Amino acid sequence: MAQELLAGLAQDNARQRPASLEEWLASVALLLPMLDVIPNAAIFIKDDQARYVMANRTLVQRCGQKQLLPLLGKTSAEVFPAQFGPGYTEQDRRVLQQGLILEDKLELHLYGSREPGWCLTHKRPLFNRAGEIMGLVGISVDLQSASDAHPAYQRLAAVDDYIRSHFHQPISLAELTRIAGISVAQLERYCKRVFHLTPLQLIHKVRLEHAHQLLHSELPITEVALRCGYTDHSAFSRQFKSLTGFTPRQYRQATGSGV
Repeated sequence: MAQELLAGLAQDNARQRPASLEEWLASVALLLPMLDVIPNAAIFIKDDQARYVMANRTLVQRCGQKQLLPLLGKTSAEVFPAQFGPGYTEQDRRVLQQGLILEDKLELHLYGSREPGWCLTHKRPLFNRAGEIMGLVGISVDLQSASDAHPAYQRLAAVDDYIRSHFHQPISLAELTRIAGISVAQLERYCKRVFHLTPLQLIHKVRLEHAHQLLHSELPITEVALRCGYTDHSAFSRQFKSLTGFTPRQYRQATGSGV
């Protein structure tokens, strides 16, 4: 659903592309009242400098604002807390400079309570008629609760329980398929339907939830990595940065925690 919305907004057909971002915004502005009523998704448009030019009410509220105006002309690094904003802006610049398309990117964000939560982010560059990138459009959808109505829910609940009990150890797909009693292809498909994540994303999510907590302690980062199932410190740092925009050390410094 999110991919379809972005694909429609991005207007990949060159003949339909507006000549400028301003022209594009004028047409999309008609949709903003409808985008404002979506409570579980932050929807936004940014210019070629990664500055907000449009956002729905959900995003405005998560930035601690009551109106859109204070966000306009600012980057994520300027409106989100230090442990999140710079990472979002770095990601934006890759989309704008490299034409990168993000789909189902699992990452941390802020809920209205200002507490961290999980979302799946999608971003696409916006092109003008000349084929030049003039901005980006994005949507970060709150990770929904597991659907217990699915016939495979009980099998996958056992997989989730196993991951949460053994996240500090190596976990293989073979072990997860044995627990669920289904093939790798079925496991991948059912996990997406029930948890909205791949099995690998489930493992990363559980590990990074614990890492997020432990980084607020005085444990050395190498010890945090080991306790979260990473035998390689550099692998832990890469994965942590992929989901938060920071290395573990940068995150700890930004939040003023630990040593």
